[in-house]
Parts: sequence; C-alpha cells; structure tokens
Amino acid sequence: MNDEKSEAGELGRMKLNKHWGYLFLILIIFIIPVFIKSEYYLHILILSVINIILTCSLRAIAVTGQVSIGHAGFKCIGAYTSTLIAMRLGFSPYLSMLIGGLAALMVAGIIAYPITRVRTVYFSMLTMFLGIVVTLVTSEWRSLTGGTTGIINIPSFGTTTVFGIGIDFNNKLPNLYLALILMVVVLIFLYSLDRSYIGMTLKAISQDESLAASIGINVARSKAIIFCMGCFIAGLAGGFYAHYWGILNPDSFGLFHSIYLLIYMIVGGTDRFIGAVIGAFVLTLLPEVSRVFQEYQPLVFVAVLYLVVFLLPKGMIDLPHQMRFLLRMVYQDRVKRNA
Repeated sequence: MNDEKSEAGELGRMKLNKHWGYLFLILIIFIIPVFIKSEYYLHILILSVINIILTCSLRAIAVTGQVSIGHAGFKCIGAYTSTLIAMRLGFSPYLSMLIGGLAALMVAGIIAYPITRVRTVYFSMLTMFLGIVVTLVTSEWRSLTGGTTGIINIPSFGTTTVFGIGIDFNNKLPNLYLALILMVVVLIFLYSLDRSYIGMTLKAISQDESLAASIGINVARSKAIIFCMGCFIAGLAGGFYAHYWGILNPDSFGLFHSIYLLIYMIVGGTDRFIGAVIGAFVLTLLPEVSRVFQEYQPLVFVAVLYLVVFLLPKGMIDLPHQMRFLLRMVYQDRVKRNA
C-alpha cells in the first residue's frame, strides 16, 4: 500500500515538474524577442509562429490517419474573410480574425461528413482539389477578392492600450507577441486534446477504423469534428496573417504551401506533439540560412524530407534518441576492442 502511494506521489511530482518546465519554456520564448533588434529576424519569427500554428492544426487532423493536402485553402478562406469583413464592414481586426476562423469552420462543416468518409489517398486527393478550388475562386472573383492582383492596405491591428500602455502594432515586435499568444493558446488546447480521452479515441481510429467502430466509437463524427477544428485554427492563422502582412494574393495559398505544411509535419515527426512545432520552426528558418536555399527551396525541402524518411523515420524529434544509440554503439565497440 505504501509502495503504491509512493509511486503515485512520484508520478504526481513528475507531472508537476513537467508543467513547471513548460511554463519556464514559455517564459523564455516571450523574453527572447526583446533582445532581437532586426526587423527582418522578427518578421521571420512571426512567419515561423504562423507555420507552427498551421502545422499543429494539420497534425490534429492527421492523428486520425487522414492527411490533408489542402490545408492552405482554409488559411486562405480565413485570410480573405477577415480582410473583407474588416475593410468593407469596418469590423475590428480581432473580431474579423475570429470571423475568418468561423468562415473556415463553416466551409469545413459543409464538406466534413462526405469528405471524411473516404480514406487514405482519396481523402488527400479531395482536400488537394478543395485547396486548388479555393485559390481559383479567389483568383477569378475579381470584384470581391481583387483577383490575381490581390488586396492591399489591409487594416493592421492598429494601436491598442493594455494596462494604460499604448501598443503600436505597426511595429514587428508587438505583432510577434500577439502571434506568440495565439500560438500558446492554440498549442495548449491541441496538446490537452491530444492527451485526453478524445485524443486516444482519434489515435484508435487511425489504427483500425473497423475495430474502433466495433467498440462504440462514432468514427465519422469524430473525424468530422477534428477536421473542422483543424480548419478553424487554420482560418484563425490566415486572419492573423492578413492583418499582419497587409497584402493578400492567391499565390500565397497555393498547393505548394499545403505541401510545405505537410513536409514540416513529417520532418518534425508525427508521433509526438512537439514534432510538428520543431519541423515548422526549423524548416521556416532553413531557407534564411543561405540565398541558395531560398532559390531552390522546393529541392531543399525534398532533400530534407528524403534524409529524414530514410535516416530518422520518426522525424527530427527522434534525433536525440538516435544520437544516444549511436554513441552507445561506438562506446561498446571501443570497450570490446580494448578488452
């Protein structure tokens, strides 16, 4: 009995230490931007945060075994809806961003049940076609979206007073902190979902849909709900992107963007939640290392994907484990030789 109590106490302390570790990491993340003076580096960090949000929302859908190749389309819906609501109706960018997310949710809700009833490659093909249709509509509906010319002079988040302090969102740093707040809220929600009974249910569906259905899980409803949830988050990210960047063009939401998000997720690793975060962050920064990487970005991403698939099947998140295994093998080999 005492042993069980001690084990329960030890588990409780481990969980508490883990939570304190997460809080410390969040604190570090919010402190670091203060020391970054370059507007360009702040811009890159903002884009990486947006990609982290998008990749984690994509992973939430992928947990059920369904891979979406049209996720950028829902970002596009959120971006254009938020922009048009703010510019034509005069809504606050914050409210417009939420409405943009709801618009993406509505579109996802309309197609969720039929599209989630198909499996594997068919689901991927349907989402890919959906993403292409969204970008085509935004390109051709010139009277509403500006067509291929796009939309300029999108209202920014302006100046906000918080605790008597005026914050000007025309600067990069406040936008980065707003993006970080949005990212932390989204990640906490998705992580809690991933660790909950719902998350276990979604993972059971990915393992065997028939078996999951046989034990009472409503497979179609579960897949439809998580699909809508992931699309809502993508719409939110799109709304933030529009009001931060101030310019929209359909080319920013094309098929390549959806494929890049998929690559971020695979390279980071799908088995663990943090993998999507690492993949999106590293691959967003990678093209900035060299101009050659920028010019040949698709080829660089394909090369990275091949290397990870063959050398790190579980993604970059498994790199520390593989390094420890390699060092252990080298150490054991050296011990045998000395013996």
